[in-house]
Amino acid sequence: SKEEAFLSSLNEETISLRLNKQDRTIKQILGHLIDSASNNHQRMIRLQYNRNLVFPDYRQDNDLWIALQDYQHADWENLIQLWKYYNLHIIQIIKVVDLTKLDNYWYDFERQKVTLKEMIEGYLSHLHLHINEIHELSCD
Repeated sequence: SKEEAFLSSLNEETISLRLNKQDRTIKQILGHLIDSASNNHQRMIRLQYNRNLVFPDYRQDNDLWIALQDYQHADWENLIQLWKYYNLHIIQIIKVVDLTKLDNYWYDFERQKVTLKEMIEGYLSHLHLHINEIHELSCD
């Protein structure tokens, strides 16, 4: 894919040293997107057979997740492939999602109600936000 080729083209210095406003490197941002995929994968499936759920929410722990997995020192090509294939799977899930379940909801850590529909839309906009951020950070 276009994004895969773009990510693969970035040099070690660019992915390891340039920081966004949250003090994350490009490697850490991609790791964060993998965490987002894995957490949202669970929600997308579980909300199709539960009307409402309280999930552990990792939003307040994003940096802890990044640190505990040491994305900064992970193999870049492995991260790209994991991110790519996880998102190809999420596209598959979204394609076949049970449309009658889109109003099922979970509560986030602030006790906000989030429907399956809102969560899918939010996942996609979050993904685009961070991919755009990586593009911006990689510009010379």
